[in-house]
Amino acid sequence: MRRRILGGTGMSVSELALGTMMFGALGDTGQDESVRMIHTALDAGVNFVDTADVYSRGESEEIVGKALRGRRDDIVLATKFSMPMGEDENHRGGSRRWIMKAVEESLRRLDTDYIDLYQMHRTDPDTDVDETLSALSDLVRSGKVRAIGSSLFPPEQIVEAQWVAERRGHQRFRTEQPPYSILLRGIEAGMLPTAQQYGMGVLTFGPLSSGWLSGRADPTGGRRKTLGPGEFDLAARGNQAKLDAVEQLTTLAREAGLPLTHLATAFVRAHPAITSVIIGPRRPEQLQDLLAGAEVELSQDVLDRIDEIVPPGTNLNPDDIYYTNPALTDKRLRRR
Repeated sequence: MRRRILGGTGMSVSELALGTMMFGALGDTGQDESVRMIHTALDAGVNFVDTADVYSRGESEEIVGKALRGRRDDIVLATKFSMPMGEDENHRGGSRRWIMKAVEESLRRLDTDYIDLYQMHRTDPDTDVDETLSALSDLVRSGKVRAIGSSLFPPEQIVEAQWVAERRGHQRFRTEQPPYSILLRGIEAGMLPTAQQYGMGVLTFGPLSSGWLSGRADPTGGRRKTLGPGEFDLAARGNQAKLDAVEQLTTLAREAGLPLTHLATAFVRAHPAITSVIIGPRRPEQLQDLLAGAEVELSQDVLDRIDEIVPPGTNLNPDDIYYTNPALTDKRLRRR
């Protein structure tokens, strides 16, 4: 499997990364089966594994740690922090207090003494980014973390974090992790050019758009349980737009002689800003299908057709972005 350098870190990572959100209780995937799937991906040339402390409340990290025993030094391992890990408000966010605790818990669950890429899962409006970067820089200097990254940061907050890092002499975010698919192309307008400007690596998730681009007769599959029925409510205008696009993309894939899943992942890999595409299978057959498409390249004609179906920079359903600025969701931030 082909590799690329991750955001100027010097670390070489496979163009497909294995995402482990669905391993464990969240995805109803048993630990033994999950370990076998991780081994299948590694044997196929994947050397980049992405997880998070919040996935199945730590179970995913435990599964990854179990699977990587004896192979840890050959793998670039990424995990994330900042999402709630309990009811206590101090068990989340980007404070030094929480980061220092969270990293130790992740190291324990992952059964390792270092993390290659430690990512802030979401922004924290209650913590100065200077505080967050200072704590993360100390982790890099201590050797517990090799590089740091962000996830779902809007362009203006990427810029702010880069500026603060330069001014204060901190380690800077080397990567960004956003959702990106044919049906969710909004990051092409702002986030991806910003990441390129700062030499950041980009590892994207959701290339199949939560199952919409899976090629199944029922694209929602078992995802209703984990993502909620609104994600697939066909009464919603955005979901109707996605359904129309999927019908056209299915025809295009057939004409190109490709499974829809391969068309979808190859589209994401084709963007020059993308370093690695995170695939998040629940079942072995899903993993095998995605691995089989690792070398697919789309012609310019096919890419042009995709642009006609879903114009560049377009999010067919804005509710799929997974991030809403707290200034819009918390009325206390808009009223005196």
